Amino acid sequence: MRTDDMNQLPTKLIINGQALTSAEVIAVARHFAPITLGDEAISRIQAARAVIDKLAAEEQKVYGVTTGFGHLSKVRIKHEQLVELQHNLLRSHSAGVGEPLSEEITRSVMLLLAASLGRGNSGVRVEIVETLLGMLNHNIHPIIPSRGSVGASGDLAPLAHLGLVLIGEGEVMYDGQRSSGAEALRQAGLTPLQLHAKEGLALINGTHVMEAVAILSLADAQTLLQTAEVACAMSIEALLGSHIPLDARIHLRRGQHGQQISAAHLRSLVSNSEINASHQNCARVQDPYTLRCAPQVFGAIRDAIDFCANVFERELGAVTDNPLVFPEDGGVLSGGNFHGQPLALALDMLAIALTQLASFAERRIYSLMGPNDWDESGAPLFLTPNPGLNSGFMIAQYVAAALVNEIKIMAHPASIDSIPTSAGMEDFVSMGVTSANKLLRIIEQTQQVVAIELLCAAQMLEFRKPLKPGVGVQQAYELVRSYVSMLEHDRVLSPDIATMSRAVKAGAFTVL
Repeated sequence: MRTDDMNQLPTKLIINGQALTSAEVIAVARHFAPITLGDEAISRIQAARAVIDKLAAEEQKVYGVTTGFGHLSKVRIKHEQLVELQHNLLRSHSAGVGEPLSEEITRSVMLLLAASLGRGNSGVRVEIVETLLGMLNHNIHPIIPSRGSVGASGDLAPLAHLGLVLIGEGEVMYDGQRSSGAEALRQAGLTPLQLHAKEGLALINGTHVMEAVAILSLADAQTLLQTAEVACAMSIEALLGSHIPLDARIHLRRGQHGQQISAAHLRSLVSNSEINASHQNCARVQDPYTLRCAPQVFGAIRDAIDFCANVFERELGAVTDNPLVFPEDGGVLSGGNFHGQPLALALDMLAIALTQLASFAERRIYSLMGPNDWDESGAPLFLTPNPGLNSGFMIAQYVAAALVNEIKIMAHPASIDSIPTSAGMEDFVSMGVTSANKLLRIIEQTQQVVAIELLCAAQMLEFRKPLKPGVGVQQAYELVRSYVSMLEHDRVLSPDIATMSRAVKAGAFTVL
């Protein structure tokens, strides 16, 4: 989601069984939009619950309702033990480790879970969904360890930590303090639940953790792409790059969709450039690929992001627990919608695309560092007016190189691996949450690399004055300078990089 779409974010949300939109998830996760449960969803939930109550009362053999779980599905559970079964499920599966999920991811997980349950195919009671929404509206955020899901049979461990809070156990962040789930519910006026048949299973049997990361990461990736194109346009102008490779006729002739959009964006940024007019008769015949092939590379990344968006947005209307209840005919069907493979593959693709974005930017940062065998423009080495006494941006390029090295290592796809679980019953898993966790780090570090390119390109433009770059690049230059001043003498650069990284993350450059 682009920053200029933020004014279109909903200010409140009613869950009525509908597919959510990315904008609605962002509104709740990042902007604390309130949520209510609609009458249509209540009717759907009650119809499905009636089916489960009937089966439980009749003690029919139904997976997860009157049986154990996974490899223990052969074990029949007595009627008087059905409540204990659901509570045991949450406790035994709460085995996650690692740093907790962020607040915005946790809020997104809670919303996605509530929306899925609200579609009326899970067999829970209305109270389950209402309590989830009450926690969201009161900003009660379960502490959910980020590691422990293999991305099949649902995101079991992390979702179990969330589910614990509904029964008055587990830990949360509430009013900026870490506290017990029971105490936070009490202070918010919410009542802990006693789970009924199937409800514990419905709470943990879904793809909501990887999907939460996917939707938030998609918005950040779209912002990053727009910003990286701005940084590239600044570098094209700063390095006296040719505008000819941006000509629409070239890109129309290839026919790739994203390539044409990226070329048009770059053209608009460099249009009416005094710098470009000044070197029309230079001796250089061609530019390096990171300038000349920018539309082709950005376009491929754009197309990859669009593919991922389609996968992630389809999941926003999904029901991914098991078994599924179909109240229209009383069917309860055991399947595999909890398997994360569609999301895992797309998360890995998004990680690879952003790795290309970071690597592409770092090569232009390297070119901006000074004289090379293709640029005879006389710009000072390492972008400092007094090289030697000053080192300028020398180490900023080292930092970008170190970040890209780490990003490339993390880009190895997790979804190509599988380690069987549950005594072989779950013999092929997606590892989608591993893909999601890696992607979060790749996004953060790619934001930092793009921030460094913005700083370096703006610095090089100082040495092209009094000539002005294209209109969009000039606006971008002025925006950089509103955050960070020109480097005239050596200073500590970490604060500058941090400031610009925050601007990149916030989408400050996507309006250009």
